[in-house]
Amino acid sequence: MLRKNVFVGTLWILLTLGIVTARIHKLEIRNDNRRFISLSTFGFYMGGVLSVNLTNFKASRFNENHVFGFTLDRTKSDAMNPYLESHQEKCLLQGSSNPKTLLDKKDDSEVIYFTMDLKNNTMRVNCSLSVNIVHIYKDESMMPAVRAKRGSLSTPFSDSALISRRKRNTSGSELGKPVESVDKNLDLNVCSRLQLPMTVDIKNGEKYYNTSFFMKVYTKEEEGLYNFYFHSCPNYKNDDNVLVDFTMHIRESNRDNYLSAGEMPLPALYFMMALLFFLSGCFWVFILKKSKHQVFKIHYLMAILVYLKSLSLLFHGINYHFIQTKGEHVAAWAILYYIAHLLKGAVLFITIVLIGTGWTFIKPILADKDKKVFMIVIPLQVLANVAEIIIEESEEGDIEHKTWRDVFILVDLLCCGAIMFPVVWSIRHLQEAAHTDGKAVVNLRKLKLFRHFYIIIVCYIYITRIIVYLMKITVPFQYEWLDEMFREMATYVFFVLTGYKFRPASANPYFTLNDELLQGDDDDEMDVVVTGASGLTEGLSKVSKVIRPTTSQVPSTQEERDSLVGKMESSHEYD
Repeated sequence: MLRKNVFVGTLWILLTLGIVTARIHKLEIRNDNRRFISLSTFGFYMGGVLSVNLTNFKASRFNENHVFGFTLDRTKSDAMNPYLESHQEKCLLQGSSNPKTLLDKKDDSEVIYFTMDLKNNTMRVNCSLSVNIVHIYKDESMMPAVRAKRGSLSTPFSDSALISRRKRNTSGSELGKPVESVDKNLDLNVCSRLQLPMTVDIKNGEKYYNTSFFMKVYTKEEEGLYNFYFHSCPNYKNDDNVLVDFTMHIRESNRDNYLSAGEMPLPALYFMMALLFFLSGCFWVFILKKSKHQVFKIHYLMAILVYLKSLSLLFHGINYHFIQTKGEHVAAWAILYYIAHLLKGAVLFITIVLIGTGWTFIKPILADKDKKVFMIVIPLQVLANVAEIIIEESEEGDIEHKTWRDVFILVDLLCCGAIMFPVVWSIRHLQEAAHTDGKAVVNLRKLKLFRHFYIIIVCYIYITRIIVYLMKITVPFQYEWLDEMFREMATYVFFVLTGYKFRPASANPYFTLNDELLQGDDDDEMDVVVTGASGLTEGLSKVSKVIRPTTSQVPSTQEERDSLVGKMESSHEYD
């Protein structure tokens, strides 16, 4: 009943979640006092377009001197932005409109600054010295098209384009005016000043600001992973707590593809892995049907797990296909993926715990401590999957996005730790049993198997949680799909090794134990049929229990052996 209620409750969460768009974002910020908000992260190839539309921006405790705005920085990988991390205590927009301030900054970060001027109803654009070239437009219709030849344009740049590749020998407040204290031979690449218009709507006596801009990637040099942030500079002061409200419409695409550069191969990857898991599941069922050895219930549970994994990957691939072509996923396919993903995650951890406890292999029921592990692992796994689903369905700038991401990481680590306990308990039990129950050979073989399984689980957790994360933050932005491929291949290898270790086979120490248990402690005794040689006793026989001598009971001298034979002969009696 409890499991049914948990599943129904989770399904209700999935159905009532607002299905948000994927690469066409609509983010609504209400009464937010964060210093900066991560709005989007996207990898652009040549021909990629970023469209940003800000509507209904207002701030509480309104002051025209307050500084608000955005930053757009370019990196080569999905690592934490070092420039943003090093300026946590100071607003990045402060001084961004002053060329001298930009000149004094000693860093290699490529950052474009969009600073809102609430007095003059404009948004000033400037960029760091490391930005060599970038193209920003007030209106999408002003963007020239890209020719078939890479790097060439069909029409000249309009005056609305922000093109940085300019030599200057000044650091004054106005470009073009030399300053004697600056080296005249100094070569600086600085963005020209572009001012984007802002419109103002007055509602109920409050001012609401609106603006928009477009960026297009025309050259190979401009390609990269772009991170878009909103900054509220007044909130960097301890005595200020300014609440902002606004709505962001963001559209990102690489020509006709709405996936980020590092995500483009993912639909094909998910489809291929879904086929691989499906064929492997069919092969596993074939092995179970043709096996001449005993097949347990957990073997069929392992087959169900493989098919659930295949379905999850199939729906995930379909979901990404619609994001790729339409910029948003179809709700029906997304919900099917989330249900399959939730069931797969729960069955995976249940299967690992059942194998670790030896259920159906060596004992028909679970011990109390094993049941406690299930009571901990199953709810945690459901919570982890729900957190992962909410992360995917929420926008990057939502407050709950970061909260649920932290919850998912914590709960996932707890689940991974919890599934290790049954295996550790089984290893300790086998170590003790190897010295006490007289079946040391079988127990040591089982102990070796459990230790292998323990190592497999540790490697699986280490690879899919740590190695994959390190790959994600180190590989170039266009190869981000490699970490997902590495995760799925590691999962496949884990499934194959687990199936191989615990397949139905006579040599498996799991299965030889049942015969030992059936024989019990009478293994040391054997039945001997003694027949008589005389006519009176012909045809008569008597079953006699003879004690099989152990290694320590074998007589060491000839006299002891003759005495033992005499005692055995005198013990035979006939009716």
